[in-house]
Amino acid sequence: MLLAVPDFTEKAMHKLIRHSLCAAAGAAAVGASAAPADAVVTKPLTLDEYLALKGPAPDKRIVYGPAPSQFVELFKPAGPGPHPVVLLLHGGCWTRHYDGIAQMRNMAGAMAKDGIAVWSVEYRRYDEEGGGYPGMYQDVATAVDLLKHEAHASALDLNRIVAVGHSAGGHLAQWAVSRHKLPEWSPAWAPQPLPIKTVISLGGLADLRNEAALIRTSCDCESAFIAGKPSERRPDIFADTSPAEMLPAGVHTILIHGELDTISPTVTGENYARRAKAAGDTAEVLVLPGGSHFDEVSADSKSWVIIRAQIRKALGL
Repeated sequence: MLLAVPDFTEKAMHKLIRHSLCAAAGAAAVGASAAPADAVVTKPLTLDEYLALKGPAPDKRIVYGPAPSQFVELFKPAGPGPHPVVLLLHGGCWTRHYDGIAQMRNMAGAMAKDGIAVWSVEYRRYDEEGGGYPGMYQDVATAVDLLKHEAHASALDLNRIVAVGHSAGGHLAQWAVSRHKLPEWSPAWAPQPLPIKTVISLGGLADLRNEAALIRTSCDCESAFIAGKPSERRPDIFADTSPAEMLPAGVHTILIHGELDTISPTVTGENYARRAKAAGDTAEVLVLPGGSHFDEVSADSKSWVIIRAQIRKALGL
């Protein structure tokens, strides 16, 4: 059943994000690591340039459910493998008005050329039938665990895997690696979720409780659209939807933000890292000098040099 959501057109989203990008970036938060000076992006990627991002067609499309958005795109490197794997989750404010998986083919193609297999997940968003809570989370869980069944046939090395997500996909990537902390009453609970020890969140919005105002401003999205409504059994809607509430997760979190990203500014990463460390996890924050929210996912951006290095390091390459 669909939640009642506002008439949120693509035009409205364009206006909203353009407004966000007009804000001047402040100084990077204390504790964030600066990227190398030679990687500075002098012209940040715009929304229109992001929407125009292109990449190769996937090598395989795997359907995991009957809904149109229940599928995975697999990008495979050349050679026999087994290949290291990036679990990739696109952003787009949790709404179907962005075809985020199409833009992520730009990154996916670059990683496949670099010898890395990419498992790019599509999922039902809050304004799709069956999406939101719990469907969106069940989709991500199902798609992630499907990797265990596909690994042999596609020569995937699940001992070398990292989750990568952008914006709303950063939230879902951080959630995916924290699934073993889900309470058993959660509809997205599974007995043996695929273990993933490192997550890279690119401009992610993973603290649904404390970032509710930012999510509303950046995405015109209410928490209930993402986290559902409270019930007697589930009085706290963030307990099984917000990675910040599932700490410690026993994973290493790398939070990467463009210096000019006001949709998910660096302070959001700093706040999450501080909370993760206080709970006993490890976390680090990296700032992309001169980078926008969209430079975080473009393999054509100079910021890609920094992001690529972090992905390869996480995979032991």
